[in-house]
Amino acid sequence: MSAALLFENARVIDGTGAAPFQSSVLVEGDRIAALGADALARVAHLQHAQRRDLQGQTLMPGLIDAHCHLSFDDAASNPEIFHQRRNALSALVAAYNARKLLRAGVTGLLDPDSVFENMVDVRDAAEAGIIQAPRIACGCYAIITAVGGTAGRLIADTGITGYYKSVQGRDEIIAEVRRQVKVGADWIKVHVSGVVPRYAHRGEQCSWTQEELSLICEVAHDLGVPVMGHCRGNLSAQRAVRAGVDLIFHGTGMDEATTDAVIERRIPVCPAFTFQANMVDYGHRLGTDDALVQLFQREIADSAASMRRLHEAGVPLLCGSEAGFSMVPYGHWHYREMEVFTRYYGLSNLQAIHCATGAGAFALKMAGQTGVVAAGMKADLLVVDGDPSQDVRVLGEPGRIREVFVDGRAMDISEPPPRRPLGGWRMPSMGRQLTRDFALRGVDAAGQDAPLIEEL
Repeated sequence: MSAALLFENARVIDGTGAAPFQSSVLVEGDRIAALGADALARVAHLQHAQRRDLQGQTLMPGLIDAHCHLSFDDAASNPEIFHQRRNALSALVAAYNARKLLRAGVTGLLDPDSVFENMVDVRDAAEAGIIQAPRIACGCYAIITAVGGTAGRLIADTGITGYYKSVQGRDEIIAEVRRQVKVGADWIKVHVSGVVPRYAHRGEQCSWTQEELSLICEVAHDLGVPVMGHCRGNLSAQRAVRAGVDLIFHGTGMDEATTDAVIERRIPVCPAFTFQANMVDYGHRLGTDDALVQLFQREIADSAASMRRLHEAGVPLLCGSEAGFSMVPYGHWHYREMEVFTRYYGLSNLQAIHCATGAGAFALKMAGQTGVVAAGMKADLLVVDGDPSQDVRVLGEPGRIREVFVDGRAMDISEPPPRRPLGGWRMPSMGRQLTRDFALRGVDAAGQDAPLIEEL
């Protein structure tokens, strides 16, 4: 595109939570130069400026997905990530999947942890213009203890497993944080809670001492790098707050005192409940065990009150899809966390949009630079057919996002070419359990189980 582009007659959602307004918006280079009368006056003195009439359409900031695992490639299980992925190939596939995010209106993402830490390379390739992708901020390996993480006994006591790095003792903690900063981590990710199979009925438990968590934050902060913590369960969030983490993922199970502490420090929280919401609404179609569906439903419902309280107190809530798993495939559900916020937390559509745009800039370490339609901000913009301020689900409807701009440059949002299977990339499956009862049943024309076949 040319150096200047004027959007005229646009319905503008500015990403601050304010009501939409009609305006012209002028983009010069990678920045929004002016709005309204100022934009019209300025463009009159510019040669070769393009003009775009957006009558009936919405101009808004691009979505910022604050929890997206771009290297996981819609994995169906942790074993698939741990054992089926290859370094260079996973980086190439991540670049392919980045186009799906652009098509869905995502102009920025925070990738907390990645296989082989290769999101550092994908980020650098995007910043250099080698690949086309949203803005990327990333961590390296998630730092855990031997009983941390969400993969139970699949996690090694030491060293690397997939996207985890297990550390023991003060020296290893210090060395790993310093190594990640040297590699180029934007954030340090610590898995504050984890699940142990023998005690899974207790849910995720804090797997770090207070001293260990404080050490992580001390070393990272001394080097100017913020810390994000995966926290499920009250003790995990409580210790993370005391340690000085800068961003909390999930934040489930917090009691009143811990919620007060989060409010006092104004620590942004990214619930990332899209995975759970998809399981609740659609799990039965996939044959998901009803007990698991109910567990996820309780997790959302039990956290609703504390999330509402955080929001009312002015604590930023960020939208994250946790895309990268088969339950949340790339390109399909990046709007969905806004729907969760309106349905369960009582936010308005405009408040939810702010969580996915203006507030989300914090995850990119770009607060005050992107996520808002205002003069001087980065021109990370969407043109939408429809009005998301009336229903955020518009942003999930195919074809509604007409144009995507990052740094003022139009992105290619055409559908990526179809992929062929990659040998050894997926975990093979034999399908559902073949009981004798199932084996002896036929299937009728509608695909339903038919009566038992007569036995000999």
